[in-house]
Amino acid sequence: MPVNRNALIRYRTIDNCLRNKYRQWTLEDLVEACSEALYEYEGIDKGVSRRSIQMDLQMMRSEKLGYHAPIVVVDKKYYVYEDPDYSITNIPLTDQDLGKLTEVVEILRQFKGFTHFNELNGMVQRLEDRIHTAKTKQAPIIDLEKNEGLKGLEYLDFIYQAILKKKGITLTYQSFKAREANTFTFHPYFLKEYRNRWFVLGTRGKNQPIMNLALDRMNAVAESTEKYLENNTIDLARYFEHVVGVTVNQQEAPEEVVLYINRENAPYVLTKPFHQSQQLIETVNNGIIIQLTVQINFELEREILGFGDCIKVLKPERLKRRVYDKAQNTTELYERELKLVELGASLTKVKKRGFAILDNIYTSKEMGRVLSIITRATEDPTRFKKTEDLFAIRCLLQELPNLKQVLFNSNLRTLVQEGFGKDYFLTKAIYFDKPPQSNWFVTWHQDVPINVKTKVDTDGFRGWTHKHHVTSVIPPLEYLQSAYTVRIHLDDTNEKNGALKVIPKTHFSVLTDQEIAALREVGEIKTCNVKKGGVHLLKPLTLHASAKTENDKHRRVIHLEFNCRELPGELEWLERETI
Repeated sequence: MPVNRNALIRYRTIDNCLRNKYRQWTLEDLVEACSEALYEYEGIDKGVSRRSIQMDLQMMRSEKLGYHAPIVVVDKKYYVYEDPDYSITNIPLTDQDLGKLTEVVEILRQFKGFTHFNELNGMVQRLEDRIHTAKTKQAPIIDLEKNEGLKGLEYLDFIYQAILKKKGITLTYQSFKAREANTFTFHPYFLKEYRNRWFVLGTRGKNQPIMNLALDRMNAVAESTEKYLENNTIDLARYFEHVVGVTVNQQEAPEEVVLYINRENAPYVLTKPFHQSQQLIETVNNGIIIQLTVQINFELEREILGFGDCIKVLKPERLKRRVYDKAQNTTELYERELKLVELGASLTKVKKRGFAILDNIYTSKEMGRVLSIITRATEDPTRFKKTEDLFAIRCLLQELPNLKQVLFNSNLRTLVQEGFGKDYFLTKAIYFDKPPQSNWFVTWHQDVPINVKTKVDTDGFRGWTHKHHVTSVIPPLEYLQSAYTVRIHLDDTNEKNGALKVIPKTHFSVLTDQEIAALREVGEIKTCNVKKGGVHLLKPLTLHASAKTENDKHRRVIHLEFNCRELPGELEWLERETI
């Protein structure tokens, strides 16, 4: 039976309400929701009667429209769907629907040859396939690109209507870089789709920059009461003219990008250009050279990197360098993957000799991020005022908690959880820097003290000290024997810039001063040269020392200690962190 537009709006509104499981819906609530929907979409302000909604509910329950909606009343008051997954939008197409769609397809097919209607081609084919599938009950014969799990599509029509009606909206938005969501008024101007993700272009207010927001980062969207700020600053038709994707820098002019594509991939690039400005410059024996006139942005880099070793940037130099660096980082992700066989051999060596070296635990990019975080902190005059603080940051992860995300990478997690054991946790984190031409060194010693929160008298724990605002104590031997030290090297380290020297097989007991002195004279001394991004594994009781720096190189190290033993009574580890 025919259904008018107002009735469809009411059915759709009731359906949306009953699908909302976070609220209970009375008849009055449904009347109010439908009245608001009719006012918003049709400008009808006289509202809806209770009887109309009751009849709508009966119609939706019936077979007249093919809905068969399982609407029930709970507690004699609240309307719900008995099937929580039901929606009228999920029902199969009726013969009448198929007939109407067939007519629509026939009309659209008339326009497919016209230039202005080229974008209809995919739509017509998709409709034809949907109708064919519904009529014959056969499997689809066409599948256009889509993203079923994409978030934010529920806001698409609301934002479209806001642009159409020139209304501001209130957004609760959280970008990928933000720690928490932010709510603000937004004036939308333009919707843009790129690779099955939707974006809205607009501004937060007068004298505010143009912003491009992703719908899948929106947590909530509502109508704003603020007056709509119309666009008088940008040409929407040309805003994305000089970019691949959606990232636009309004202060940056497009530039010439020259790319080499090998012979095997040249047809793909020629038949599906990177950008509308693409031109074939030259055909060479083993490929082609093309030119684009675009801004250099994130999406362009992604497109280039997606071709792997089949493409090379020739110009400009800064893009060439960025792509090269990212390709190098990608290579390192594979080269610096910790193998369990390698880990097992190293841990066997640690248990027998007291130390081992694992190179390539961190990539150059990860080391760069670590050094950047530490450098910003040490250059901040309000954070570290004493000179010695610049060369040794104690309680490092408490001082700089954002280091955890970089330091606790997959390789370190594998090292700790698969190598040491799943019950191991971090107990200490210190940053050391031996700067160029420094003349200090650490004499032969064992790492005996552990750091605790407060002094609590406990049997077996002795030698309490308090230094650099840190309380330390000498624990019973079993705590030291179960511990592991991981020294992460932020620079290439050798005997010229203060590399550690160790005496193997000294990690089984706490040595006296006399025993240490004797071992210095007769013990086998090993220098531990470690590459940047590698780690030096050490049992804390292994006798070790560092030499003076003799060259102009830093030796920056992050010293981490791990244990699996909880402290007794009220005694607590100072820096307990789970990996």
